Amino acid sequence: MAKSISVYLQYLMPKRALTALAGKLARCKKPWLKNALIRYFLRRFDVDMRSAVIENPLDYANFNLFFTRKLKPELRPIASAPDQIACPVDGTICQIGDIKENTLFQAKQFDFTLKNLLGGFEKNAGLFQNGNYGIFYLAPKDYHRVHLPFSGKLRESIFIPGKLFSVNQKTTDSVANLFARNERLVSLFDTEIGPMAVIMVGAMLVGSIETVWHANTKTNKIVTEKFGGSLSYERGAEMGYFEMGSTVILLFGKDKISWNTNLQAGSKVQYGEWIASLNKKG
Repeated sequence: MAKSISVYLQYLMPKRALTALAGKLARCKKPWLKNALIRYFLRRFDVDMRSAVIENPLDYANFNLFFTRKLKPELRPIASAPDQIACPVDGTICQIGDIKENTLFQAKQFDFTLKNLLGGFEKNAGLFQNGNYGIFYLAPKDYHRVHLPFSGKLRESIFIPGKLFSVNQKTTDSVANLFARNERLVSLFDTEIGPMAVIMVGAMLVGSIETVWHANTKTNKIVTEKFGGSLSYERGAEMGYFEMGSTVILLFGKDKISWNTNLQAGSKVQYGEWIASLNKKG
């Protein structure tokens, strides 16, 4: 009963106003406030600061900089074999597997479609029909920067406005079309094995979604930017970050990759590790 109430309350909460407030507090540089926020977070979550480039949490100028802290690069070696796909984030796998025609499995009784996930663009949805997908959840304690799973050239970036439901397991199990309802940023890349999508999904209290090629965009309409392959990124390169935790979804075309069979829903993963291999005949 408590679970259903916690999810039901999200329909009633002023999610956007709470998110704006959280963003404002997280950017505040007043020492007494930012230190209080950081100390609370450290008590609330099991954060290993030994992996951070700046280990002392109170050395960060505000909560956002602490939350989006960089890791010591030697702790996250990037999968380096030519046929390997690298994990884009630290987190937990929600789902991983095959796209059934146009449908992806969310949780329990819920499915959602490629077309809805990609903002209604049928042409883009067609690129990944019968392909492969992975959904990765970033818990509050996790590293919150997102990296390229495979080398590619940025084709276009599409901001899709939407709701701001939480993306934790309770909500994923209870809210239909969650990832196709929430605000999200879809980045389409051209790679040697065809199109690849990296989708950063917003959520309640997520202050913003930032990328290395563009500052945060928040509007009430779909915004598309065409890059035409002018920006190239290597496997493992940073592509952006969340100001508060959320979810990343990967999409690949039909018969292009095979997931690491040791991975399944619930598996813990770290950015850089091998999660899939290219299909030689893909």
